[in-house]
Amino acid sequence: MSGSVKHAAFVLAALLLLNAALNPQFVSLRWQDGHAFGPLIDIVNRAAPLMVVAMGMTLVIAVRGIDISVGAVVAIAASVAASVINGSGSLALAIAAALGAAAVCGLFNGLLVVAGGIQPIIATLILMTAGRGIAQLITDGQILTINDAGYAFMGNGFLLGLPFAPWLAVGLALLLGALKHRTALGLFLQASGANPSAARLAGVHAAGLLLAVYIACGLCAGLGGLMISANIQSADANNAGLMLELDAILAVTLGGTSLLGGRFSLRGSLLGALIIQTLTTSIYALGIAPEVTLVVKAAVVFAVSISQSPRLWRRAP
Repeated sequence: MSGSVKHAAFVLAALLLLNAALNPQFVSLRWQDGHAFGPLIDIVNRAAPLMVVAMGMTLVIAVRGIDISVGAVVAIAASVAASVINGSGSLALAIAAALGAAAVCGLFNGLLVVAGGIQPIIATLILMTAGRGIAQLITDGQILTINDAGYAFMGNGFLLGLPFAPWLAVGLALLLGALKHRTALGLFLQASGANPSAARLAGVHAAGLLLAVYIACGLCAGLGGLMISANIQSADANNAGLMLELDAILAVTLGGTSLLGGRFSLRGSLLGALIIQTLTTSIYALGIAPEVTLVVKAAVVFAVSISQSPRLWRRAP
């Protein structure tokens, strides 16, 4: 386990211990009808969509990119899934259509970056701006209710006594972890992020890799959209995934992935997502105004960005 991942684990443990000290019921667990319930279970369950989106963001940041459109892609995927399942009644078709739309969004971002030569933050800003409008057009500006037990299971179901959504996040983490450690993908991502020119000279197809990671990020956002809409059993184009890009970037940086590319950690991003959800839960539990959460998140993003600034460290005595 790297130092950054250990640091993220320490921060998460400290937050959990603080909550347990302030409220002993925080660590309580109960079983009802074969299902586990409790604050800790709620944190993991609510953090699951962010975990999924953060893993996609990790891949993009690893190659010196960024994707600030993931919140809009979440809304698009949820809207497509709701429209399809309400129109056809087919769960498989709804999931395929939502993920397909999310992949197209990722492809659009990737083509703007790779073929258009547009800076990643500007390229994804286009879809961030237009994407939520597209989602509203799909839903006619309405909140679409989803009355399908199979669909709802993705957000509210249980597997082996635990919520199903975290199982999806764990499954994706295992898949991406296997690709990172058991194939050359991890090495290619690190090489392209650390020194793109050297990676190209070494035979890495940088353009194809960059396109692939943006598509993967879109797919992760699409899966997150399915999980979020399944949890509330509706598609809300206005609010689904709102500000999720900030949380995803924060989770990735808290987990030790360098904003300068090259060094990345999927496990760290998972821990970062748990830290954010634990922090949010703590603020609500303490009765602090919800608006404070946004200020705290922004302050953490600022602190992490400054701490990773090479210019700052060069000037440090």
